[in-house]
Amino acid sequence: MTGITRVSKSNGDAPQARPQNRKAMDWSWLGLAPFFLFAIIFLFLPSVSIFFRSFQTRAGDFTFENIIALFTVRDIANAYKTSLQISLITAVGGALFGFMLAYAVVLGGLPRGVRTFMTTFSGVASNFAGVPLAFAFIATMGNAGLVTRWIESIFNISTREMGISIYNLWGLSIVYMYFQFPLMVLIMAPALDGLRREWREACENLGGNSYHYWRYVAFPILLPSILGTMILLFGNAFGAYATAYAFSGSFINLVTILIGAQIQGDVLYNPGLGNALALGMILIMALCMAGYAWMQRRAARWIR
Repeated sequence: MTGITRVSKSNGDAPQARPQNRKAMDWSWLGLAPFFLFAIIFLFLPSVSIFFRSFQTRAGDFTFENIIALFTVRDIANAYKTSLQISLITAVGGALFGFMLAYAVVLGGLPRGVRTFMTTFSGVASNFAGVPLAFAFIATMGNAGLVTRWIESIFNISTREMGISIYNLWGLSIVYMYFQFPLMVLIMAPALDGLRREWREACENLGGNSYHYWRYVAFPILLPSILGTMILLFGNAFGAYATAYAFSGSFINLVTILIGAQIQGDVLYNPGLGNALALGMILIMALCMAGYAWMQRRAARWIR
């Protein structure tokens, strides 16, 4: 019959399956490329270089003397001891005063403008370090500082004859506190904001008072954040160099200053020992970072 077209059927009864489209490449990871590039160039490669150079002499030969010196040389042990002392003092002091200040501006019922001002100030002060901070304290509280001269003129005394000086461990700790407790404020403010009103109401409904709330509810929740921030403050002070060197020169025996003397000095020039000192600092800082990350994961369970 004309005008009729026969349509042929395939032998199989099932229709042909469509070819699956290949999954499109996920380009979202490309945004992390600058971070990984920065970490490799400025963190990973220098750390690997420090590790290998710690086992080299001045001539480039392999040796264990630099690592052994970390445990046998008294000046090196004292440098680590002093650095750890200053880091511990400023970490505890910064956490204490920073937490009280954060509590006052977040939960203390102060005007909102005060919190805005303190948050802005903390953001600036936590990054104000190095030579400008050291010069500010020297010009204010040094032997010829403005505040020192005022005290001497008012009380008719001589701080130099009395042996009072800020160029020691406690004076440097005060300088470090300037950028330590503002950092505590910046980190603890969101943690305090994360305390839910329902938790206090539940405590009061069960017959508890303010003491019971802070003792059994709020403080256990905030404790991981507090301890984690203290670890961060410890590492922040332990790795400081410019502030300490500009403030006291080489009068205070710190690890960072000793590293500079070994790498850049004319008399104590020993790059291998300087790299070994830096390797010890890297290990301590790695422990601080691991402890901080672990504490932050515990704290994140409550403030989500």
